[in-house]
Amino acid sequence: MSLRSQALQSPESLRAMNYRIVMFQRTLPLSFLLLLLGTSALAAENELTSVEKAAGWTLLFDGKTTAGWLDSKEQPVATTHVKDGSLNPHPCNYMLIHKEVYDNFQLSLDFKISQACNSGVFIRTFPLKPRAGKDVGFNGLEVAIDDTTTAGFHDTGALYDMVPPLKNAMRPQGEWNHMQITCDKSIVWIEVNDVEVTRTDLDEWTTPNKRPDGTDHKFDVAYKDHPRKGYIGLQDHGSDVWYRNIKLLRLK
Repeated sequence: MSLRSQALQSPESLRAMNYRIVMFQRTLPLSFLLLLLGTSALAAENELTSVEKAAGWTLLFDGKTTAGWLDSKEQPVATTHVKDGSLNPHPCNYMLIHKEVYDNFQLSLDFKISQACNSGVFIRTFPLKPRAGKDVGFNGLEVAIDDTTTAGFHDTGALYDMVPPLKNAMRPQGEWNHMQITCDKSIVWIEVNDVEVTRTDLDEWTTPNKRPDGTDHKFDVAYKDHPRKGYIGLQDHGSDVWYRNIKLLRLK
């Protein structure tokens, strides 16, 4: 089911849509909101609805070209990465990145995995030049997308090796899923199929290689001091994964 269909059928999706508008228009009259919801035609895949346009969303992938996307070495991306209205980062130089730098935002996208898929969505990746002996992933935060059914540090919805999801809310291989990632200053939270699965406050991450509870993780980064801006990336880790309806709303 597409995001737009879910928006008409799922109370959680309607609440999420209302939240996006209220973030910028807290005094929005109910009559105007109802007008928007009542008159907005469903958009085709990889298009913005009239509600999203009114709220200020930006479309990051047009469904036809790789316009706006580079690989992590900032090289152009071949159009062979686009098929059937979706963007597949495999194979590329570690990840496909959107050319813009974002700080506070909501990122909304749909994804579908292949068998044994290992991928992820990178946020606040900055800079793109890797440190000596490290891959560029150490310069950002990864939201895991993997072909698993468990809910550990490396499963779908996790902040990779940092925060496990409360549950694995992903649908089976071959079905489309919806993910929303919000970065609002120090707070990062992740929703999969309208279920909030992960939330953390980066201000609590004060020590490299340590979670706030004192347990170890792999990254030699104190995330309290990590840049609060960066690139959005779609990881290639050796298997096919497809993304569509990639949309972003900047937060103040």
